Amino acid sequence: MPSFSGIAGGDISGGMRLDRFIAERLALLSRSQIKARKLKAGVNGKEVKISRIIKPGDNIELFWNDAEPADLIPQDIPLNIIYEDRRVVVINKPQGMVVHPGAGNRSGTVANALVFHIQKSGGFSDPAGGLRHGIVHRLDKETSGVMITARDDEALAFLSGQFKSRKVKKTYIAVISGIPREDNGRIETFIARDTKDRKRFAVAPRGRHALTYYRVIKKWRTHSLVLLRPKTGRTHQLRVHLRYLGHPVTGDPLYGFTEGAFPDASLMLHSRRLEITLPGFDTPKVFKAPLPERFTEMIQRFEI
Repeated sequence: MPSFSGIAGGDISGGMRLDRFIAERLALLSRSQIKARKLKAGVNGKEVKISRIIKPGDNIELFWNDAEPADLIPQDIPLNIIYEDRRVVVINKPQGMVVHPGAGNRSGTVANALVFHIQKSGGFSDPAGGLRHGIVHRLDKETSGVMITARDDEALAFLSGQFKSRKVKKTYIAVISGIPREDNGRIETFIARDTKDRKRFAVAPRGRHALTYYRVIKKWRTHSLVLLRPKTGRTHQLRVHLRYLGHPVTGDPLYGFTEGAFPDASLMLHSRRLEITLPGFDTPKVFKAPLPERFTEMIQRFEI
């Protein structure tokens, strides 16, 4: 039975319902999962309902059931593993691979491959037991690069909590159209689903707060190579922000411009570096994914 024990922080100075605190601050379980997993809670040594209002300094203890086995077919799909131990698997996701099953993508995903890999390697937990199938965070289908997955429920909660609290340091690299006015910049907006196209997101007056830092590391006549450090994790955030800046990612079919020089380019966005604390460790570890061939080939064309 997974569990959590900790002290409520000062970011809830006005008080907060316990179920909301679990879902939004701790990112352990969604509200629907809290009910499905029959969570039991204690505050300051007494059993309480999940509707209890908690305050800073409250000592919180949580216990919940393991997830029911999920209907996910393990598939023998090779994974490019950067690092692995008993709790996590860090991979270099290839471009074109979907992270999690969804409509139209029931197989061939990172999750399918991960379940097979853990079963084959003798994982100590049930890899098909819900957990979002070990998926801690996601990359778009056409975005390649480093991502971390969990081998058990507690590792998933531990890692997800760091993403929720923005303790994880993520660095992406991208080839973009044009040259930004400033070599270093900050893009801070609100992002919401595009009302004209449900597949897209857009900068909007109201939506979810999104913050990205960028740094230009190479300039050519028509394009730039940039490092991107998102502080929030909104869907399509980097792609939307670069479009908003007027310099979309080269090869972006949703947010990019039509480019005569690279009509067949695929999305030039890569998760380059991830810094995160692993379960059982006290200090963060850094994982890197090498630059993909599509990047080196395009850079060589610019350098000619």
